[in-house]
Amino acid sequence: MKFIKGPLRTGESHWHLTIHGEERRRGGKDGRRGGMEENRRKALAQHKERQLVALERQVFDFLGYQWAPILANFFHIIIVILGLFGTIQYRPRYIVVYTVWMALWVAWNVFIICFYLDVGDLTKDSDLLTFNISAHHSWWREHGPGCVRREMTQPGVGTVDSQSYISVMGCLMEYQYIEVLHSGTQILIALLGFVYACYVVSAITEEEDSFDFVGGFDPFPLYHVNEKPSHLLLKPMYLST
Repeated sequence: MKFIKGPLRTGESHWHLTIHGEERRRGGKDGRRGGMEENRRKALAQHKERQLVALERQVFDFLGYQWAPILANFFHIIIVILGLFGTIQYRPRYIVVYTVWMALWVAWNVFIICFYLDVGDLTKDSDLLTFNISAHHSWWREHGPGCVRREMTQPGVGTVDSQSYISVMGCLMEYQYIEVLHSGTQILIALLGFVYACYVVSAITEEEDSFDFVGGFDPFPLYHVNEKPSHLLLKPMYLST
């Protein structure tokens, strides 16, 4: 004699509702993940762009011995790498640090713009950006587009201690405006990065909150087991010999 499990007497509609609810839940979750992956790829592309722009600015600040911008660019590159790592590994805390730094980076570039435009008591001819260690200025001051640099020695007997004067002529754009354009570009990129970082943090947090184990948060879980054994029907089958 064999015992074969028969169909459910009750709860069949419950089972079908559970399956359809699970399919809708998985479809919605897959849609959210697809949108999150797309925005994540955009954020990664923007991270790479910010890295290249930061490296470009660091090179020209090194050429001009601008020690304060050099330190700021160094920290900026480190934070961008941290944000890139957080985006790849889905670490919202790292992305939050990156978001806070973006706000500080915008403030720093606003200061640079004010410095080169002589806003208030700031003046571009001061040694503030070099910590008063040296009298160097922006590299673009002598090497801007179209600039012709000429060294003129002081008239008199040439000695080892004789001084030379540098004359720069024919510049198509003054160096302070080049620095302002650099800082303005940094502000624009930082604002875009701030918005995308906020979105990625929000998406990751929402994904973590909506994560569910077996059955999820559905009122009718997929693996539902009726506690009453009377719902199952066991049919005896007699085998003739």
